[in-house]
Amino acid sequence: MQDNESTLTGKQKRFLRALGSTLDPVVQIGKSGVMATVIESAEQALAAREIIKVRVLQNSPEEPKSAITALAGATGAVLVQVIGRNGLLYKKNEEKSKIELP
Repeated sequence: MQDNESTLTGKQKRFLRALGSTLDPVVQIGKSGVMATVIESAEQALAAREIIKVRVLQNSPEEPKSAITALAGATGAVLVQVIGRNGLLYKKNEEKSKIELP
């Protein structure tokens, strides 16, 4: 279902950014880059929470923006924002949605 996957409005992105500002990173991209285990843990976290913060560590071979963009693509999530080495991903859980977008 592609209803709001890549077409979040500015208002929705602002809402998600506000939610994300208090989150701690639950997925970290390290020296191996975006690999299967990172994608898997991101998918599990997204299924449980719908919105997650991702941190790209200093030893990652990829630039933070490209690493987080790659992870968003691999998980089918929406990239809400990238600030420094942190990124915010959102993916609606169709079965049990927790976040009601404005």
